[in-house]
Amino acid sequence: MWYFSNFWFNLLLNDLGDFSEDESLRYEILPIKTRYIKPNEPYDIIIENSKDIIKNGDFLVISETPIAISQGRLVDEGKFKPSITAFILADIWSKYIWGYILGPLLGVKKRTIKNLRNLPQEARSHKEVVLRCYGLKHALKPASEAGIDLSNAPGTYVSLLPKNPQKVAEDIAGELSRITNRNVVVIIIDTDATYELAGIKFTSIPQAVAGIRSNMGIFGYVLGRLGKLLGPTPLAISVLQDVDRTMEIAKMADKYQRKNKSNIETVYDMKKAFNGEIGDITVEMLDSVEHTPAVIVRRK
Repeated sequence: MWYFSNFWFNLLLNDLGDFSEDESLRYEILPIKTRYIKPNEPYDIIIENSKDIIKNGDFLVISETPIAISQGRLVDEGKFKPSITAFILADIWSKYIWGYILGPLLGVKKRTIKNLRNLPQEARSHKEVVLRCYGLKHALKPASEAGIDLSNAPGTYVSLLPKNPQKVAEDIAGELSRITNRNVVVIIIDTDATYELAGIKFTSIPQAVAGIRSNMGIFGYVLGRLGKLLGPTPLAISVLQDVDRTMEIAKMADKYQRKNKSNIETVYDMKKAFNGEIGDITVEMLDSVEHTPAVIVRRK
């Protein structure tokens, strides 16, 4: 979810604190720049633009969004008529109960609360998509539900989580090994948070690597308010690593992307960049700017 970000990622981003500078001193980060990866188009360009840079032992950390878009995992929210449940979730549950009661009570940041209180009408259709694709426990989360992402999708489309990210990670690592004769660990991550409470690592979204309890929906989000924020969620890794090391690498990559000045982080930045409404953004507009779907994390 790095490419571009949307209203939901803006809410999530406001809850993410800065990570320790200590880890970054031991690594260097190399961005992989590409053009826009279009819906149903192979993600081979990530491999092509990485092969001359990678070294043995590198970590190639890829955002889940371009993978999902490449797989055609797109849904047009404009075609979904909100149900009564979706109306309640958007207009009462998220906007008022979380915006005015639960948010302040659980220590949600002021900017996040402000955004919840100003949820647009499109949130109703978004909630309907979440309900149909992932169910009530994810739709009850006030924002950034189930890893659904608007970023880099044209018009009113959103992207779901990628299908079988584990196979994708293994395929990319295998192809890089074949053409470069170098061993690289590929990690696919989502910016939705992973937390820790009572020694248990967990995330609200439906997928995560071994060692992180996933698919917890609203329960994961609420428990996360009581626990420790660890960082973004690794969805898959080509070669199993210690989960703490995997999280460390994922944090390095995410931190770099969040501090990248050319990275458009919010729906407001996107509107400004294209001088128009989000629903008017086209594939051609997305293709007119440079993207960073992946970074290489290398120990110094």
